[in-house]
Amino acid sequence: MGIREISRGLRKTLLRAENMSLSLYEEKIAVDIDGWYNRLKADGEDYVLLITEKSGDIAMALIGKDKNIYVNEEARAQLSKMWGKNYTKEVKFLIPRIADDIDGYIVSVIGITVQITSKRLKAIGMGQRVKP
Repeated sequence: MGIREISRGLRKTLLRAENMSLSLYEEKIAVDIDGWYNRLKADGEDYVLLITEKSGDIAMALIGKDKNIYVNEEARAQLSKMWGKNYTKEVKFLIPRIADDIDGYIVSVIGITVQITSKRLKAIGMGQRVKP
């Protein structure tokens, strides 16, 4: 398959929540989970995202530094939880790279580092005079 077809399948799966292939996960990703985890540790990332495609089927895994493994729909849900309202924007940004990786290397490997940002605090009482 070409990059265009792979991108179309990724959009359907990641943005429209279509089902993923467990057998493809077992065939292409699960066979080297320890290797993917060791790569995650070596790179110092918080997660490694693995996505593959074969004949229009998509499979993915998200492995955390605590060695929790999320597969297919669970991985998509975990990504959505991590990225929150930015999920769609992040996925649209990554789809061309993922499709290119899959076309050339069979499995796309993306390291993810989580950065905790503080939420904006609402200032209360600004502009009010304090009585002595």
